[in-house]
Amino acid sequence: QGYVFAAKTAAAHIASLLGRLEQARRLHGQAAALQANFERVFWNDELGMYALALDGAKRPCLVRSSNAGQVLLSSMAEPDRARKIAEQMMGRAFFSGWGIRTIAAGEARYNPMSYHNGSVWPHDNALIALGFARYGLREPAARVFSSLFETASHADLRRLPELFCGFPRMRGQGPTAYPVACSPQAWAAGTLPSLLQASLGIGFDPASRTVSFDRPTLPNFLTYVNLTNLRIHDASIDVTLSRTSSRSHGSGAVAMSVTARRGDIRAMMTS
Repeated sequence: QGYVFAAKTAAAHIASLLGRLEQARRLHGQAAALQANFERVFWNDELGMYALALDGAKRPCLVRSSNAGQVLLSSMAEPDRARKIAEQMMGRAFFSGWGIRTIAAGEARYNPMSYHNGSVWPHDNALIALGFARYGLREPAARVFSSLFETASHADLRRLPELFCGFPRMRGQGPTAYPVACSPQAWAAGTLPSLLQASLGIGFDPASRTVSFDRPTLPNFLTYVNLTNLRIHDASIDVTLSRTSSRSHGSGAVAMSVTARRGDIRAMMTS
């Protein structure tokens, strides 16, 4: 439902840009109706999040799963509900210390060694973190970034696997490998760039030739990031974002500097 909502919303935007206003209105209406029905049917106060699915009798399956975190990626969730979901995703039932589990500890089918019922999938975490960013929740996104960076430091050639077990993080021990996980895995390879985008709030506006950084937050293992050759049309720009503890910015804030510019392009940061 979340991805259908996102597709219809994006298609409506494209139709509007193309001057197909009636098609844009129709798609916006379909997206709004889907959002209202989803909130009505899937939200469950007992869970404090969206149900996993509906059964054959259209009754909600009351399971706390990471699917609810992916709803945030589509921007379909109401803001107050998005914050509640983020709090749960970063709580001990979901967050193992190495990443967010597919199923929360304590659920009926939870098993940290199960392929889908308690393991941790890096690409799933990246999508959830991007969802956090859609609602301005940079701190939890950066925390997920840190945990998966540390997971990669334990992996062969520092390449993230398809998934790993969801056992709680223990002092002096690395994450428990899933015995038959694909490694490397293409969608897992996209995890860290996506987490960087989520933490830094990177956006591109081709019309104004602007690269933007919306309330960027650096994960705790980084003091600065150099981004080179960020391109819009035929222009490109290099940017450094660094942690600052100055009084004017506040502890842990991020400062931006443009280190090179080629052509008509600019960078902008909001804090």
